Amino acid sequence: MLFPKKVAHRKSQTGRKSEKRRMRPDTRGITVAFGAFGLRAITDSRVRSNQIEAARRVIQRTIGKTGQVWIRIFPDKPITRKAAEVPMGSGKGDLDHYVFEVRPGRVLFEVDGVPEDIARKALRKAVAKLPVKAKVVSREEAA
Repeated sequence: MLFPKKVAHRKSQTGRKSEKRRMRPDTRGITVAFGAFGLRAITDSRVRSNQIEAARRVIQRTIGKTGQVWIRIFPDKPITRKAAEVPMGSGKGDLDHYVFEVRPGRVLFEVDGVPEDIARKALRKAVAKLPVKAKVVSREEAA
């Protein structure tokens, strides 16, 4: 699973969930830069590191040895959780997992080196592993 080697701050603040801020489209990482086909997010969500790994594995398994996969997101935001049946108070919980906050328009994965039908099939399978709605785009569509 993906997680940072070192972090500046072990725990991060939660952040706001206001509609205007969350639904604003992303401005970085919105083009297919490395491969021929990409997976672009339509909705916003927090993607956990194990979900990214599950999607990567299903893409790799579908495209075989000839294809190449790029992961365009990295989970670097720490999420904490308090243990079960612990009373309120006494500080913030321990680190549980890392997430990447996906906003609409972000390219999550890219694929190259395989025919279009296989690439689309692999990326559609990967969408089922992720908590976001996404669509498959080609390099020409994304530009």
